[in-house]
Amino acid sequence: MSFNKMIVVGNVGSDSEMRYSPNGTAVTSFTLATNRRYRTSSGEQREETEWFTVTAWGRLAETVNQYVTKGMKVYAEGRLRSSTWEGNDGQTRFTNEITASDVVFLDSRGTGTSNPISADNQGGSEQGQPQVDSPPSNPGMDSHTESPPSDSGEELPW
Repeated sequence: MSFNKMIVVGNVGSDSEMRYSPNGTAVTSFTLATNRRYRTSSGEQREETEWFTVTAWGRLAETVNQYVTKGMKVYAEGRLRSSTWEGNDGQTRFTNEITASDVVFLDSRGTGTSNPISADNQGGSEQGQPQVDSPPSNPGMDSHTESPPSDSGEELPW
């Protein structure tokens, strides 16, 4: 048995960006930064930032696109996929992408409220923002949604 689940809490680094797959399924992406503070052996305080691209599909993508903006603190949960490639400048690039199953707003534009948009629940949250389902694991079950691409090396057309 194998298991791929990533949970990240951080600050949104870019406004969400929505597009559509060739068959019309909504796909939204945004960047998420996590920080780690530590002391070196010489006592110097340092901070490292790790960046993740979070991608949501279907109804979750539509809701994320509507509410996620740069600077918000969010919880994102899903499958991790890492990619390495060579950029136009010849430099090797590396990306950590999380295909989200849940996104929870931990801080709504600095107000300190929590606004979940979770694949586990349907209906609206107490704050009036919707909670939505993630895409189904079997695309044949619902003709109106599409599953994210499998890990078989299939690339998106953008």
